[in-house]
Amino acid sequence: MSLFEQLQLFRLPPISPLAPIARARHVRIGTHLVPYELRQGKGRRLALTIDERGLRVGAPPRLTLAEIEAFVRGHGDWVLAKLDEFAARHTHRFLRICDGARLPVLGTDIGVRVVSGANRVLWQDDALVLAARPDADLDALTRRGLQRRALEHFAVRLGHYAALMDRPAPPLGLSSARSRWGSCSTASGIRINWRLVHLPPQFADYVIAHEMAHLVEMNHSARFWRVVGSLYPEWRTARTELKRRAAEIPIL
Repeated sequence: MSLFEQLQLFRLPPISPLAPIARARHVRIGTHLVPYELRQGKGRRLALTIDERGLRVGAPPRLTLAEIEAFVRGHGDWVLAKLDEFAARHTHRFLRICDGARLPVLGTDIGVRVVSGANRVLWQDDALVLAARPDADLDALTRRGLQRRALEHFAVRLGHYAALMDRPAPPLGLSSARSRWGSCSTASGIRINWRLVHLPPQFADYVIAHEMAHLVEMNHSARFWRVVGSLYPEWRTARTELKRRAAEIPIL
């Protein structure tokens, strides 16, 4: 591959003409001058998002800048507290996907390789290979590869717990929810958050056992937790630790 071709792999995808344009601005909150990114698009409500990248504001196109910044100042205490919280963290969850990057996958670190290709994802010798076109969205390709690995691993573990319950494995799907690790329906089966693939295997095991127990008890009664305990005796430790480890999961 020529140097030009290699450099082309790291180009950002073109911005859609329909996508809202991000604008960098500052707003004064008390004695603080807070930078933020403003996106005015098709949304109907004002929304504030804070993470390691800072404050982002989504706003409907009809609102004036004065109205938008008045809304931000109205939530000033929350904004400043969340910005301080993220500034104090030592972990950096937003990963830049490029050749040589590393990702936590099921308790180990795996390498990412970017090569020229037709936007295919391959797993080779514990490395995630992104065979990418010059204008590829490398984050999206990485998510595709991780979701494939997650589904394969979760399916095996679901089969294990179904066997313990002496019942057929229910249909399995992946979830991208931000606030739930899993869900269960007697009609559609079990969905497990694919981001659990970033944590050691015992955490996905706990979530799968939890959702399988809901096939017996669709509640969180004492009987439900007895079923969970029969499948995964260390559930209390796993539940507590999962709440802590959630803050370490990379965001792509």
